[in-house]
Amino acid sequence: MKRIRKVAATAAAVCIAAALPAQAQVLKEFGSFHVGGRQVTLDGYPVTESVFTQGAKPTRVDPNGDFEVEQMYVQYLVPEPTRAKYPLLMWHGGGLTGVTWDTKPDGQPGWMQYFFRQGHPVYVSDAVERGRASWARYPEIFKGPPFFRTKKEAWETFRMGPEGSYSLDPAKRTAYPEGKFPGAYLDQFAKQFVPRWTVNDGPTLAAYNAEIQKVGPAVVMVHSQAGNFGFQAALAAPDKLRAVIAIEPAGAPPPGPALDSLKNIPMLIIWGDNVDKQEIWIRQQPASRAFADDLNARGGKVEWIDLPKIGIRGNSHMTMMDTNSDQIAALIQDWMKRNGLMR
Repeated sequence: MKRIRKVAATAAAVCIAAALPAQAQVLKEFGSFHVGGRQVTLDGYPVTESVFTQGAKPTRVDPNGDFEVEQMYVQYLVPEPTRAKYPLLMWHGGGLTGVTWDTKPDGQPGWMQYFFRQGHPVYVSDAVERGRASWARYPEIFKGPPFFRTKKEAWETFRMGPEGSYSLDPAKRTAYPEGKFPGAYLDQFAKQFVPRWTVNDGPTLAAYNAEIQKVGPAVVMVHSQAGNFGFQAALAAPDKLRAVIAIEPAGAPPPGPALDSLKNIPMLIIWGDNVDKQEIWIRQQPASRAFADDLNARGGKVEWIDLPKIGIRGNSHMTMMDTNSDQIAALIQDWMKRNGLMR
């Protein structure tokens, strides 16, 4: 019988885990790199003129030449002492950047700091087309236009409030009962939004695969759009992935024999509250459930946490930014300990 292994945790146990003191850490190493990408040459496009600085003379602008495109940016922090056995690669969702894991919109430390304090080397990426990875000309290189997320879309799609509850006036927005996203900081959160494309999944996965090959054996933590990238990266390099932690993955590989190669990779899938109240997640959650069911039936090690069912209510799609995010991070940290990923 197909089933998903669920966490046998009580809300009280979760609260105790969240209250565990952070470990004192020293920053041993800090740096960044770009990975992935390819060279593109453009020619035959018209030369124009533009004024780059007010009052300056026009400058000749030639769009033709050689370019590096489809690369990814990665920033890393290595603690001393290192308590984790493997680096933790943190991959963000659609229309967002690595800031997802950094300081939260309300000014509190994010999961990058949380897991660093627990002794994990953390590698936080800006994926292809996002943030410091940069983007490329379209339609010459990126074949479609960028899309931009509105605050209304974020408020409702990310389940901060129900359909029709967004207002330009923060005082008139209606959050879900028990909602954990700090709604007063939606406008601050929206400053993180960046354009996204729907035509770059191939180059993005290639860049993530290149990161894994560069860093070596690692644990991958994925969110939303990056969920399917994490599972696909495990299929591409099952010898390198030591675990996959998926926070509300927006997709997953289909069931089938290809999943046999993932049987020895522990995986954790976490979903928050009010999933059944938003159409996009009603459509998308079944993909990760079918993936988990099939992999477990093949002898895999997928653990599924439905937060409301263990007494943790009100979490949005942006779990790592919710007011109880440290409580959820403690659940994840405990799971990593139980799966032999800590020293």
